[in-house]
Amino acid sequence: MSQKFGLSVALTTPFDSNGDIAIGPMIKQAELSLASGCSSVTLFGTTGEGSSIGTQEREQVLNAFLGAGIAANRIIVGVMADSVEDAAAHAGSALSKGVRNILLAPPFYFKNVSDEGLFRWFSAVFARLADKARDIIVYNIPSVTMVPLSVALIGRLRSAFPGVVTGVKDSSGDWPYTEALLKEHSDLIILIGDERHLARGVRLGGQGAISGMANFLPSEVRLMAEEGKDDPRVEDFVLELLKFPVTAAVKVMVAQRSGDEIWLAVRPPLVSISGEGRNHLAGAFNALFRSKAA
Repeated sequence: MSQKFGLSVALTTPFDSNGDIAIGPMIKQAELSLASGCSSVTLFGTTGEGSSIGTQEREQVLNAFLGAGIAANRIIVGVMADSVEDAAAHAGSALSKGVRNILLAPPFYFKNVSDEGLFRWFSAVFARLADKARDIIVYNIPSVTMVPLSVALIGRLRSAFPGVVTGVKDSSGDWPYTEALLKEHSDLIILIGDERHLARGVRLGGQGAISGMANFLPSEVRLMAEEGKDDPRVEDFVLELLKFPVTAAVKVMVAQRSGDEIWLAVRPPLVSISGEGRNHLAGAFNALFRSKAA
């Protein structure tokens, strides 16, 4: 591979007082992230509450980003759907607009499913995509989906769909798993989702990250994702975020750094973090990153 993946910001999604996506602030956050060193933006991932965003909204947001001049090859689109039909429709629409990659989560309603069942599901999605199928990053985040993607399954998908399955985002937070993934599948784009393991993973061959923390610490996370540079401050702040629902906590930090409270809103079933929680996060952040405190 001639060029590493780098750092993609797992863009968070702002909602207005009516609960609708506030596209203007979202585009502004994307542009700020790109200007701060992120190589791409990821829409509709976990941090972006992708499972709560419908088909028409996805189209509206993606079209607005392209219309604002954000190049398609700097956009990654998260797809989180249980049915093969919906997953293929969401992925196919984005791929037809030229996006860089699809971040494809496994189906997550049924639990304790077999590798064989997951292989058949991914195969069916790719069959529906037909000649559109390309540049798929499969998404391992069992803390959310409760559906882990085994190292063996990833190997089978890679072998069966060369040029289609090109990477893995590993948000397991399980270092032995991450290490095995890097060892067994060095020919794939391995992205580390847990910033506590990011620098170490990059030094072992990882190609970067899709990171929620890049929404408010792009420069620091970029050095970890591109150069494998350790940053204990970032790793320590992950522990503070994990004291709260992480997506809502990231939005607190974006609100604090931007001075715009529109970022505090989340969609049900998530709920916003209390004022006490927001104060805790602000204090922890300032203690670790005093030079960046507003």
